[in-house]
Amino acid sequence: MRSLFRFALLALVLLLVALLSALTAMRFAIHGRETKVPDLVGKAPAEARRIAEASGFDLVVERQYFSSTVPEGRILSQVPAAGMRVRRGWQLRVAQSLGPQRVEIPNVIGDSERAAEINIRRRGLDVSVISQIPIAATVEQVVAQSPPPAASGVSVPKISLLTAQPPPPQIYVMPSFVGHTLESASAALKDAGFRLANVTSIAPPAAPSPASVIVSQTPAAGGKIAAGAEISFAVR
Repeated sequence: MRSLFRFALLALVLLLVALLSALTAMRFAIHGRETKVPDLVGKAPAEARRIAEASGFDLVVERQYFSSTVPEGRILSQVPAAGMRVRRGWQLRVAQSLGPQRVEIPNVIGDSERAAEINIRRRGLDVSVISQIPIAATVEQVVAQSPPPAASGVSVPKISLLTAQPPPPQIYVMPSFVGHTLESASAALKDAGFRLANVTSIAPPAAPSPASVIVSQTPAAGGKIAAGAEISFAVR
């Protein structure tokens, strides 16, 4: 019995040693490929790339910002931050300084979208986002911009535009005119802003008359139609 207890205890000790060795090996395998992120802020792109590659990282310049503190062309910020430990092969994403803002933000409100883009790019700026809003104005006319005209202290060399687009058409539910006379239905369509397209008689050779009774219609009752749509009737 005592020998069995010793054997079990020895097996347990060996198992714990094996688990500890596996955890140590795993920790070494994971952290052995990690390295500290170098500090690239303030460095020229070529120097920053050389330092990054020497540490086993790829350098990607993602954005450019105006800065009054970091000289033009230098690295302004980085992700991950300097000092963090990450795996080799990760991308270091950096932003580059454009120096202090020296470009005046133009006023493109009232311009067409195309003219606004040309004006913005001619000044060395980019168009960030073009959004649209249904409004009673010339189609694709710029109705707002961000940053506003002549703004100072701008960080991003991009301008977002808000342009006009036609308001969506009013949608109506098609009523039923079956059983009504052609005269009364025509008057109702005219008052509602719709147009009478075709009228056909299902009892030729009799021609449709104001007193003819509607037996079918296109579009059918209950369907959705836009303002100004054309309506056709079959009468008898």
